[in-house]
Amino acid sequence: MIIHLLAESCGASIGTIFVLLGAWHSHKLLKRRNNTKLKQKYFKRNGGLLLQQQLSNNEGKVEKIKVFTSKELEKATDYYNENRILGQGGQGTVYKGMLTDGNIVAIKKSKLVEEKVLDDKKLKQFINEVIILSQINHRNVVKLLGCCLETKIPFLVYEFIPNGTLYDLHRPNEEFPLTWEIRLRIAIATANALSYLHSAASVPIYHRDIKSSNILLDDKYNAKVSDFGTSISVALEQTHVTTRVQGTFGYLDPEYFRSNQFTEKSDVYSFGVVLVELITGQKPISSSESEEVVRSLANFFLLSMEENALLNVVDPLVMNGNAKEEIVAVAKLAKRCLNLNGKKRPTMTKVAMELEQIRSLKEANVIEQNAYEDSDIDDMIEASDIASCSTSSSITNDSVTYHSVTL
Repeated sequence: MIIHLLAESCGASIGTIFVLLGAWHSHKLLKRRNNTKLKQKYFKRNGGLLLQQQLSNNEGKVEKIKVFTSKELEKATDYYNENRILGQGGQGTVYKGMLTDGNIVAIKKSKLVEEKVLDDKKLKQFINEVIILSQINHRNVVKLLGCCLETKIPFLVYEFIPNGTLYDLHRPNEEFPLTWEIRLRIAIATANALSYLHSAASVPIYHRDIKSSNILLDDKYNAKVSDFGTSISVALEQTHVTTRVQGTFGYLDPEYFRSNQFTEKSDVYSFGVVLVELITGQKPISSSESEEVVRSLANFFLLSMEENALLNVVDPLVMNGNAKEEIVAVAKLAKRCLNLNGKKRPTMTKVAMELEQIRSLKEANVIEQNAYEDSDIDDMIEASDIASCSTSSSITNDSVTYHSVTL
């Protein structure tokens, strides 16, 4: 009797366990199904179907763009571990990730305004931006590798650039030896990238947030322009776009701030501020403890130029006799980039050409100096040879005389 009761009790317990396991399994299946449906919902909402269509239409033009799954990016970032954060800014958070193939990437989670419904126009704009960025092939622009659309907010995956940003210029140390030669090279690379975006890309692109923290540096201090979160592509015939003012204080074009009209010359103004950072080593916006007023580096620089006091504001780390002429030339170019009248600013193509000319002038001077030094050395060698010949002749004559005496 007791054994029978025990058997019934055990059977009931086992049955309960199986029921619970079944319920748990059903819950997991339901949760997985719901997650799959949610991912599909986000994928469609974020324009995944449109992206696939565009990729098919652009086959051959877009080869390396990849649509990542949320699981791939979660695994790559250790579920978005805080220790993987590379940087945070107004446009989002960037994580360092490692893909299953071992490639190191930068994964950007954008700070977008969440909307329940995205209209077709906005979807097309987002997908168009992804397609355009995926077609950019310039050594001084960070490469977009792919995106993830099955999350509430889309993720963008970029190549990883290991050596920080140009903003580290304001935190100098022995591991960040930004000599004038390196600074000039960074300026030229950035100008070339912007010139490409404005004039050579398949569709003109306004970056709209050029600043030192958006200029990445690789292990050889080659510059790469990044963060296209606020970038806008424009038609060839367009001269401006009218938008709500966006950007970073200290780099904003005053003309754009007043009119809400962003032009390619607005990028030129921001680049002018970067040039001044390279020259002075100072931040675009600063304030001292004794003064409550915030100081604009652009205004401070222009005032120094007007007062012929440029050399007083040049970063002491780069100020030397050999660089003085180049620094002055770059400063004059920066002044033109910061002109309050956008029409009087040079184009980025012109800026890039002038910076190349400044570097070429330096190289020409070096070649000329080397040629001059070589000429001096040749003169010394020639004089030495003449002296040697005279000495040899004298010795020979003495020897002849000696022998004649002996005889």
